[in-house]
Amino acid sequence: MFARVVAFEAFQDFIPLYPLYQLLFADHGLSAAQISTLFVIWSATAFVLEVPSGAWADTYSRRKLLVLGALISSLGYAAWITLPSFAGFALGFVLWGTSSALISGTYEAFVYDELAARDRTEQYATVLGRARSASFIMNLAATALATPLFALGGYTLAGIVSVLSGLLQAVVAWTLPEARVVETAREADEPGTRAAFAVYLRVLRTGVTEVLLSRSVRRAVALVALLGGFLAFDEYFPLLGREAGATTGAIPLLIAGTVAAQAIGSALAGPAYKLPAATFAVGLGATAVLIAVGALSGSVWGFLPIAVGYGLMQLVIVVSESRLQDAITGPARATVTSVSGFFAEIFAIAVYGGFALGSLWFTMSVLVAGLTIPVLLTAFVVPFALPEPRSSVAAEVSDT
Repeated sequence: MFARVVAFEAFQDFIPLYPLYQLLFADHGLSAAQISTLFVIWSATAFVLEVPSGAWADTYSRRKLLVLGALISSLGYAAWITLPSFAGFALGFVLWGTSSALISGTYEAFVYDELAARDRTEQYATVLGRARSASFIMNLAATALATPLFALGGYTLAGIVSVLSGLLQAVVAWTLPEARVVETAREADEPGTRAAFAVYLRVLRTGVTEVLLSRSVRRAVALVALLGGFLAFDEYFPLLGREAGATTGAIPLLIAGTVAAQAIGSALAGPAYKLPAATFAVGLGATAVLIAVGALSGSVWGFLPIAVGYGLMQLVIVVSESRLQDAITGPARATVTSVSGFFAEIFAIAVYGGFALGSLWFTMSVLVAGLTIPVLLTAFVVPFALPEPRSSVAAEVSDT
């Protein structure tokens, strides 16, 4: 079963359009400000749907939502290559944002509860790390494949392969077993949709209440949200590569280094899970320095320190997400997880808006380097916001 869980996330990132779509937009006449506006549309869609979709995942089959999310993302990629205009690109981002909201929170809660059903929750960080590592390896393969696909059939061929990958992801999701019983199904059958909606609202309230009342969960949600927002970095890496003088065909190869580093960082999350919080604070601080140095180098070689920094940040992200799942004690796991995704989208929108405005006066290298300042500040927050690992929490409970 867990091999299919890993495969699901792997296909989610086997998208040859990823290292090319910013260039697709630029080659169809969009400015940096317009591209950032598209990113805002993307994040705003996920922002609006994030928490409601999380509550839906707590009251409905999570497996079916994963299938639906994969199918919607395929439609988004298809929109980009069939309607290559600002409107078509915006439609693709609305669909992609909807897909992200459906899968975000749902996937993490699905995996954790499937492990809980087998009394194996202590393996969550390892399973999540392997899944993320597999997704980055597939992303790396797609990134490497993007160059020959672009040479053979341009953006259209890369888009077709991306659509097919989404369809394969939906097939994998359909084959996943679901040990969790959706307790609300019987209630929803009684007076119809009114009861189902009442249950939905109760679950939504339960999840939000846990975030508000539990200090450890609240701090972990805030940390995961900030770290998730920092992933906005890579949306600008292709434009940074072009500014450094790289050709369109070479840019995917530069991005491949950052993806490979993320795969390594994810794979190390399991073994590193129980390290002290200060260790991850140092790693995040190093991330800020490395990315800033690489961005300001003005050379394609600057992508080497950027890759190392991005790998370190991915390690911190997976460990933080894993400890958040361990900190959640209520029944609305997907809702709580989606709250962190909700605030991550708010931060991402702020980043995209800042890039859109800043592009009027500053180069891409300066803007990317500027984003490392909040990364560095967040490093000081990590020791206070990162929950203790599960074994430590259990020991404290048994002692009292």
